[in-house]
Amino acid sequence: MRRKNLWILVAMLILLGIALYQNSGSDLLSLGLGGKEPATGQKEVKTLGTAVAEKAPKPGSLSPSFALPGMDGQTYKVGGERDKPVLVNFWASWCDPCKDEAPDLVKMYEKYGDKLDIYGVNVTAYDTVEQAEAFVQEYGIKFPVLLDKKEEAYKLFNGIAFPTNVLIDQNGVIQDVVVGILPPKDLEAKVKKLLNS
Repeated sequence: MRRKNLWILVAMLILLGIALYQNSGSDLLSLGLGGKEPATGQKEVKTLGTAVAEKAPKPGSLSPSFALPGMDGQTYKVGGERDKPVLVNFWASWCDPCKDEAPDLVKMYEKYGDKLDIYGVNVTAYDTVEQAEAFVQEYGIKFPVLLDKKEEAYKLFNGIAFPTNVLIDQNGVIQDVVVGILPPKDLEAKVKKLLNS
C-alpha cells in the first residue's frame, strides 16, 4: 500500500510541476517583471527569460565596462576601445559544457592569440578559486583567467547560463553573444567574422 501512495504522490508532483511550468510568467507583474496594461485591458505578460533578454546587452551595442583581477595578479579591463578584439568567456569549473569547450578555447587562443584577446571569466560567486585554479591547470589554459568573485561582470551582461561567450570588437561594440556551447567550427567562424569586422 505504501508503494502505491508513493506513486500517487510522485504523479501529483509531476502534474503540479507541469502546471507551474505552463503557467510560469502568468502573473509576473507582481514580481516587477511584467509589462503594462495594454489598451485592451488585458495584461501584457513577460516571462523571466524575456525580461532578462530585454535587459541583456545586444550585438551592435557598446559593451558594459568592467575591470577584474586575473589569476596572474594583473587587472584586466573590458569596455571601450582596445588594441584587439576580445572574446569574453563566462564559465564555472563544475559546468560540463564549459569542460567540453575549454580545449577549443585553448586551441583558439593558440591560433588567434596574436590578434584576439580571450579572457576567461570564472564567475567565482558560483565557484571557488581553488576549483577554478584546478580547472585552469587541467585544461592548460594560457589566456588570462579573471575572477568575478561578486558576480559583478556577469550581472552586467545579464548572464543566465554557462558558458556565455561575448565577442567584442576593437571599438568596444558587441558583435555577438553566444549562450551555451557551439561546435568548434561554428565558434571559430564567429571569431573570424569578429576579426574581419
